[in-house]
Amino acid sequence: MKRRLFTKILCFMVVLSVFLTGCNFTGSSTDSTDENTDGESTETGTSDNVLNLSIENDIPDLNQVTTTDSISFSILNNVMEGLYRLDENNEPQPAMAKEVEVTDDKLTYTFTLRDDIKWSNGEPITANDFKYSWMRAMHPDTAGSYSFILADYIKGAKPFSEGKGNADSVGIEVKDDKTLVVHLEKPTPYFLGLTAFVTYFPLNKEFVESQGGEFGLSGDAILYNGPYVITDFGQAEGVVLEKNDQYWDKENVQIEKIDLKVVKELSTALNLYEAGELDRVKLSSANVDAYKDSPEFGTQTNFRSYYVQFNLGDETIANDNIRKALQLAYDPKILEEVILNNGSEAAYGLIPPKMTGPKGQSFREAQGPVIEPDVEKAKELWAKGVDELGFEPELELLTADDSVSKDSGTFLQSQYKKNLGIDISLVTKPYSGRLQAMRDDDFQMVVSAWGADYNDPMTYMDLWAAPPSAFRGNYSDENYDDLVLSAKDEPDDVKRMNQLLEAEKILLKEDAVLAPLYYQGAAYLQKTYVKNLVFHPYGASWDYKYAKIEK
Repeated sequence: MKRRLFTKILCFMVVLSVFLTGCNFTGSSTDSTDENTDGESTETGTSDNVLNLSIENDIPDLNQVTTTDSISFSILNNVMEGLYRLDENNEPQPAMAKEVEVTDDKLTYTFTLRDDIKWSNGEPITANDFKYSWMRAMHPDTAGSYSFILADYIKGAKPFSEGKGNADSVGIEVKDDKTLVVHLEKPTPYFLGLTAFVTYFPLNKEFVESQGGEFGLSGDAILYNGPYVITDFGQAEGVVLEKNDQYWDKENVQIEKIDLKVVKELSTALNLYEAGELDRVKLSSANVDAYKDSPEFGTQTNFRSYYVQFNLGDETIANDNIRKALQLAYDPKILEEVILNNGSEAAYGLIPPKMTGPKGQSFREAQGPVIEPDVEKAKELWAKGVDELGFEPELELLTADDSVSKDSGTFLQSQYKKNLGIDISLVTKPYSGRLQAMRDDDFQMVVSAWGADYNDPMTYMDLWAAPPSAFRGNYSDENYDDLVLSAKDEPDDVKRMNQLLEAEKILLKEDAVLAPLYYQGAAYLQKTYVKNLVFHPYGASWDYKYAKIEK
């Protein structure tokens, strides 16, 4: 297998092959499975009705108001629940709410809560718990980066979130303990799906305030209303989930316990899988061909785009020609076929394939490629940028410390050396450290990603709209802002999509804020006795409520 991989890589580039043959791609994820070297699974070591999985990075933040990462989202999605929950077919279904009435103008939603819903401490869940949570997520003093996912839709919420409005003007009414009325600014066809998202989960005010700054930092510092509760929590070690005996639908939760271990290296995860200590594991690119005929092999895709985020606040990166040169100086197809080899697709735009677009097309079909490799043009732009700067730039690329992120960084390092003749330094941090460095404006460029919160390109495009933030590369463009804001208010879907198509071109081609890498896919192995392990392509990815073990 190594010889085959070496030969394959050598066909592309010698420098990269030296790196790859010296590496063993590793690092496991809850969204994947690993492989056996002999192609056969070992089922010893897995107890009945216990699911053993892994996540590929540390757990950054289990405070649902402030968290932004996919790992925390997936954990919270299994210990919490909103008014609606995505089902096995990714459709929103009543959860905490038993029903909803929507006015003819699609602007008012009246939710009726179930009679038997309780917090994990036995206290009843009320409509006030939802209002408190949503208002906390939007209040300028307590809000996180996801305040927009409420404030952009609820009437009167935008000025409140900006500190310009008052709470009484926000369109959230509690009629009684079981009735929550929500008034929207404009018709939003995907609003019920939004209520299944993490930021829309309820919070118990008394409990949150009793925890103070400790809220969300340990299993005991969270009050649960979902299928599971956390019984053991270590940010760098993982979590243990156990069935919530207060959950309203506990009869339909089959798995009693889920052990989620942090395993950053795929080779380690593979060994655990072979020993029967993991039930599902992601395959490294080096092992896909060896296991693709196994009955345990599978692939999956999601609405998650990987890219290089440039920081326009940095003197060197602020130069347009330098950024555009870096966009064009590597071939994403090599990344897809050689480095990843797992179902991921080379990216030539931001919005992933199959995300909804105009007139029955996907957005990607309607737009086509925006950025395509052009080494000669890249050399020309680089020389021009260096001349404008008056010095030869020294560049650093930040990545997380999981295997795929590090391999992506090394790929770019090799491509830039080969095609531009430049050396870039790699800076590797734990996942949470990478996120914090971006928040702290402490990077030049970073391998980053965004997973869709809902099935519409707006879930990507409004991330770079005003106000500018360090996390999004300190980017600001009035034309881009106008297009995104107009699209939010545009009732005609064709016009709205055309505005978003134009906005993507500005973001990538004109302003060169991002350099597309790939759309995430994964190859995995999963024990044949594991059934109904649901993966959502958008929102919180993993849902264990429906999972079963059948031996």
